[in-house]
Amino acid sequence: QVQLVESGGGLVQAGGSLRLSCKASVRTFNTYALGWFRQPPGKEREFIAAIKNGVSTTYAESVKGRFTISRDNAKNTAYLQMNSLKPEDTAVYYCAAARNPLFVRNQQMYNYWGQGTQVTVSS
Repeated sequence: QVQLVESGGGLVQAGGSLRLSCKASVRTFNTYALGWFRQPPGKEREFIAAIKNGVSTTYAESVKGRFTISRDNAKNTAYLQMNSLKPEDTAVYYCAAARNPLFVRNQQMYNYWGQGTQVTVSS
């Protein structure tokens, strides 16, 4: 089993920045692809960003150019740097892990999920 714990959420003003962290309890962290998803109030969970076993990254159009996903294999941690935040970015953010997912945008490819962390952007 892979355990994931998110941190770094909070309340920020529009235009501000925030960095989320996802710590994984797995020995072979480098063999997993990591994804970030979010669920706004009253809406379904949606794909935000993903990074494969190497450094290849994928982003949703809504966050492209504003968000950056990265990973530090030595620390078993993935990050999501969020800049130029908008009120519509308000949501519970989740990190997830998968072994060689064919389609990284598909949440069904991920078997392991964190508990989520709240991000609120005020106007």
